[in-house]
Amino acid sequence: MDYSNKFVSLLHDLKLEGRYRTFVELERVVGEFPKAIWHKPGGGKQDVTVWCSNDYLGMGHHEDVLAAMHDAIAREGAGTGGTRNISGTNHHHVALEAELANLHGKEKALVFTSGWVSNLAALGTLGKVLPDCAIFSDAMNHNSMIEGIIRSGAERFIFRHNDTAHLRELLKSIDPARPKIIAFESVYSMDGDVAPIKVICDLADEFGAMTYLDEVHAVGMYGPNGGGVSEQQGLAERVTVIEGTLAKAFGVMGGYVTGPELLIDVVRSYSASFIFSTSVCPHLAAGALAAVKHLKSNPDRRLKQQANVKMLKQLLSEADLQFIDAPSHIIPLMIGDAHLCRQASEILLLDHQIYVQPINYPTVPRGTERLRITPTPDHSAEDMTKLVNALKDVRSKLGWSYVHLAA
Repeated sequence: MDYSNKFVSLLHDLKLEGRYRTFVELERVVGEFPKAIWHKPGGGKQDVTVWCSNDYLGMGHHEDVLAAMHDAIAREGAGTGGTRNISGTNHHHVALEAELANLHGKEKALVFTSGWVSNLAALGTLGKVLPDCAIFSDAMNHNSMIEGIIRSGAERFIFRHNDTAHLRELLKSIDPARPKIIAFESVYSMDGDVAPIKVICDLADEFGAMTYLDEVHAVGMYGPNGGGVSEQQGLAERVTVIEGTLAKAFGVMGGYVTGPELLIDVVRSYSASFIFSTSVCPHLAAGALAAVKHLKSNPDRRLKQQANVKMLKQLLSEADLQFIDAPSHIIPLMIGDAHLCRQASEILLLDHQIYVQPINYPTVPRGTERLRITPTPDHSAEDMTKLVNALKDVRSKLGWSYVHLAA
């Protein structure tokens, strides 16, 4: 086989469809967030404003987080030197897991190297160790959840997105004695909509199922202590497993699951993804711990962020720029064509010094391509006005007209 020609062909197809991914080289500068320095491909630098960061609250630059990380590096060095089982369990891991369990009102927590790995490991393990397990998965679940379910070998039932009537039908269709897991997210990252957590918990109680809730885009953001949508709605205690990330609102890196002590111990003991991975660096765990503690006792940044989301939505509406007006902090600005979406991102960067990454298939369905905008507490009113004016300019140049939003 001519391997090179095959690889060229694959990449050519991606470029033809407008789906070839390019990376913008950014240099974050402490104290300047959400500003960054763009290192241009041909040389030179340019200040830009970032509007698509998952560091939703700017905690990656917070003084408490940085101080904790510097202190950990100075005292303990860079890495742990092993897996959690072989010399790699650090004091910061233990303290962080205790704090995360407390955040969600659970007995135990387990930290992983990323949110993707935590979903892969937990769902992959639970679906495998429970005999004849059936996993009911929301149609819009994240890739990491899907991969974990597939890896488990459990029978999978996919219910239409947030459609609890369809979920009920599927639950009724199987033997009541079978072990069951309902896997879903609180905030869905591409549309920004929120799951009907109470109704899903009611169905779980009725049919004897466990619930597995991915709060990746909600931890730190919602609830009195930043415990996510489940805490905000007073439902955390009804959810069996709550999974989250340390890389978004907490501003660092890593993922975790929380739940009953026995269940978490099973994941710890049987998950190959956990057992054979080098543990999270001490300074990352220390920084995440500082972020969790700060956001538990200081709601100011999430309140400011929510106010900025409301303001930006109003400005976009006044400019007749179509977006999905979901109840979360995620604002998908709809374009509906892969090539136009990429061109819009390029014009924003080149002409307006604004960086918003295009979101194309397979992340979202074809025909729903978008710019995914995430306001932070550090975006100013001037930043928002500049963004909206820039989007109006891009729309006039490209002439996109998204017609599928109402449907």
